[in-house]
Amino acid sequence: MTKDRSALAVHDHGGDGPPLLLLHGAGRTLADWAAVAPMLVHRHRVLAVDLRGHGRSPSGTWSLPEVLRDLDAVLDEYGIPDALPVGHSLGGLLAVLHALEHPGVTPGAVNLDGYGWGRPDQYVDLDPGYVGERLAELRDLVAWMSGRALPHDGLKDLLAQQRVLSERLGVPYELLEAGILRATHRRADGRLELRPEREHALEMLAAIDSLDPFALFRRTPQPLLLVRALRPDPPVPGTDRYDGLMAAFAKGLARDLAELAEQRPDVTVAGIDATHAMPLENPRAVADLILGFAP
Repeated sequence: MTKDRSALAVHDHGGDGPPLLLLHGAGRTLADWAAVAPMLVHRHRVLAVDLRGHGRSPSGTWSLPEVLRDLDAVLDEYGIPDALPVGHSLGGLLAVLHALEHPGVTPGAVNLDGYGWGRPDQYVDLDPGYVGERLAELRDLVAWMSGRALPHDGLKDLLAQQRVLSERLGVPYELLEAGILRATHRRADGRLELRPEREHALEMLAAIDSLDPFALFRRTPQPLLLVRALRPDPPVPGTDRYDGLMAAFAKGLARDLAELAEQRPDVTVAGIDATHAMPLENPRAVADLILGFAP
């Protein structure tokens, strides 16, 4: 059942047992958990939220302190301050930040493929200067695409793209369609746009850039489950020049995660046979890892 009792839109999946709070990625919505959550409720109370500026949650300045306060408000409203945060992509970083802010209360955090752009030295066998230039291009591209009004028939085109993605990844089209429809809203001028709105999308991107994921992991005293995708994302027209960059990052990420797990016995590292869209693409594997880690 979806409710708006708190400032954020919340889907209460129900269930009994230790609570879980599910957090989606940038530009996504709580709809991404539709296939995973039902596999968790036999052992856990499960809530999923739309982050501020996303889905059906209200907009507002997008800063990490504000977003973390939003999560605290949800947990207070539902009386589950000790919920285990489980996040995908940006949500994974927020899960770790939430745990870091609540030692002794939050039992740990689950980060599903949330590692940002990484450091230039994480791109194995590539010159850091070259990496820096390519990452600057990618950031500019993402910023240009963020929070813009859709062109005429833009929604139709987006849904057609989801149909193709459904076939490539083996994800039920209905899940992808629900995510797109929840992520769009009609502006005052009548045009549709994908949330968050441009101003707040740019604030969000700046907040992501400010984070050093591995510094966060090392500072967080609670147990962590850090998961990475084992398959590259499907090619996007016009971005194939970055394929080698992403492959180099995947190698460096695997290396650094293994090193962290060796240093910290309470850090569990796992891989999932999926692309970055793992909650949609391989929900069973995602659910099994969460169930194996959660209290």
